[in-house]
Amino acid sequence: MKIVECVPNFSEGRNKETIKSITDEIEKVKDVKLLDVDPGAETNRTVVTFIGSPEGVKEAAFQSIKKAAEVIDMRKHKGAHPRMGATDVCPFVPVSGITMEECIGIAKEVGKRVADELNIPVYLYEEAAASSDRKNLANVREGEYEGLQEKLKDPKWKPDFGKPVFNPRSGATIIGAREFLIAYNINLNTRDKKIANKIAFELRERGKAKRDKNGKIVRDEQGNIVRIPGKFKFVKAIGWYIPEYGFAQISINFTNYKVSPPHIVFDAAREEANRLGIRVTGSELVGLIPKEAMLEAGRYYLKKQGKSPGVPEKELIKMAVLSLGLDQIAPFKPAEKIIEYQIGQGNKLIDMKINDFTDELSTDSPAPGGGSVAALAGALAGALASMVANLTVGKKGYEKNFERMGETAIKSQEIKDKFLSLIDKDTEVFNQVMTAMKMSKKTDKEKAEREKAIQNATKDATFVPLEVMETCKSLIPLISYVAKYGNKNSISDAGVAALMGISAVESAFLNVMINLQNMKDKKFVKEIKEKAVHIKEEVKTKLEKIYKEVEKAVARDE
Repeated sequence: MKIVECVPNFSEGRNKETIKSITDEIEKVKDVKLLDVDPGAETNRTVVTFIGSPEGVKEAAFQSIKKAAEVIDMRKHKGAHPRMGATDVCPFVPVSGITMEECIGIAKEVGKRVADELNIPVYLYEEAAASSDRKNLANVREGEYEGLQEKLKDPKWKPDFGKPVFNPRSGATIIGAREFLIAYNINLNTRDKKIANKIAFELRERGKAKRDKNGKIVRDEQGNIVRIPGKFKFVKAIGWYIPEYGFAQISINFTNYKVSPPHIVFDAAREEANRLGIRVTGSELVGLIPKEAMLEAGRYYLKKQGKSPGVPEKELIKMAVLSLGLDQIAPFKPAEKIIEYQIGQGNKLIDMKINDFTDELSTDSPAPGGGSVAALAGALAGALASMVANLTVGKKGYEKNFERMGETAIKSQEIKDKFLSLIDKDTEVFNQVMTAMKMSKKTDKEKAEREKAIQNATKDATFVPLEVMETCKSLIPLISYVAKYGNKNSISDAGVAALMGISAVESAFLNVMINLQNMKDKKFVKEIKEKAVHIKEEVKTKLEKIYKEVEKAVARDE
């Protein structure tokens, strides 16, 4: 699932009705969830956070910018925070299943639309910037709204989108793409802010001022402070004391957690604290965190314990919470703190108990059906491959395979989760076909529109079981490896994994073929059929070979 975060800042922080009129536009858009509205009276600025699908976020961003242009008059605006327009900045952030390049594309698309339809000059910043001098937000915003009219006359500051014409009511908007920002605090068993700062200076990218042997700050020839860089890039940190808690914290902003992950910085903070004679007691997440950051932390600590990191998602998150002490101040609730879990999924088949799912499957309702069962078979194959790998890691006699077995367990879990998502996806696309069939067909125009909708929905319904088949190919090297090098006491489970993989690919093939019967696009039918046949034969041949080898091994043991 592709999830994008958008954090627009609007130049209004006092009038609640005005702010609500803007956020209402966001909440009207499908596939978008409003997470936070943070107004500031002194700054006269509101920071809004919402997430959703790429298409949904694009539309919500534009509609909110449009509404801000209608309800905010920059000629009357005063506030403590720097600003350039009614919508001052609007960054797009990749959260899950989407790349930075895609978010840059979203920023450019929204920027062009804002300029074309609203006549608001647009500048691109951060990762979307066309030149290095526009990457830094402060550079782009220099001069603010009051200096914008003159700035637009400078060819160097021609907008990225729109004409260099001053819009007195709305000013200009700065749109970009950046990494997710994680706000995170590390707890210390001291009240001393100075100690917290010492550790912060060692961790943060900016580091600390260099001092001579007399403790005096060293400056260069231009009078600038000479700095000793800290350990981690994209880390901003400072120490403070929180009277409410009764202890000091290291307050950290991670501007690129993929380069400097929280768990690595946390362990480095523990080392620094130990050196100073104090102890890290836990940590606190402020706001939300991407799921991958938690999963990586869970895997990291399992590996440190000599255990396999290829366990289910919820177990990885539990390990991360325990290891980072994220529940020291308040209970850590994944449903509230992990950003991907904020997207409501409704009632999902995979959340059902086994008896409820099979009961639903057995009724006269056509969905869920064979397509969902095909995906379930694949998920069982992936789960068994992970099981064998996990039973091998840490087992005496298999030491040379520990690392690769751990990697196999992780990959098997990922494939298992992919299959699980396809269980619901197969039912969803089938329901889309049924919806198209229920469209009105009273007139020739309605008949044509209905037929087009049916054909498009059937194509989508064909792609899902085809995706199941393609995912089955990913099982082959994993099942092969655990069958050959895995714990011999679990070799039969590897054989069952192979059988489940065969069932999955065969079942998905049948679903592809029945959908092709209703397709009028003969070229499409030919291409998909050839592809499906090729995948089925490859998967079936290779997994049957693995199964037969397992069967022989089991017979020898007897």
